[in-house]
Amino acid sequence: MDITYFFNDGILDINVSGELDEHSAYLMRTTIDNIIDSYVDKGPINVNIDLSQISFMDSTGIGVLLGRYKKFANKNVIINLKNPSKNADKILKMAGIYEIMPKVS
Repeated sequence: MDITYFFNDGILDINVSGELDEHSAYLMRTTIDNIIDSYVDKGPINVNIDLSQISFMDSTGIGVLLGRYKKFANKNVIINLKNPSKNADKILKMAGIYEIMPKVS
């Protein structure tokens, strides 16, 4: 799992690559929380989690994403899912996640 990010003008782009499963969930959860926490005091932010390089995702990945949504929903943070890979997109559609966190390009 590799996670990089870039912040510009109220938009935080977080790029995630690798497998999002039980083995990588803790790393992703804590890393994304630390990244968002470091910018949340700068005012309302939009977070785009880029999933285009996710090679595998299971239900644990859904839990990680939903947890980030719940944690930051009351802190003026909007979380979008950007360019999900084919595998991730299929899982996210089946789970109805796009009703909560929009898919963006």
